[in-house]
Amino acid sequence: MGYDNDTPVLNGDEVDVEIISIGTKGDGIAKIDGYVIIVPDTKVGENVRVKVTNALRKMAFAEKVVA
Repeated sequence: MGYDNDTPVLNGDEVDVEIISIGTKGDGIAKIDGYVIIVPDTKVGENVRVKVTNALRKMAFAEKVVA
């Protein structure tokens, strides 16, 4: 699916996620099947559509999709 076929997202993918916590730098953290996605400018409990900007082996960075 993703990097080395073991990540649930690829660069450019748009997915719906729930922000489950906030990281040490203030960014929102979501998970898909245990895979961490970092999303700036979000709050815990927020359900957002995000676009993956940088999918790595153990985590990804994404930005909110504005409708």
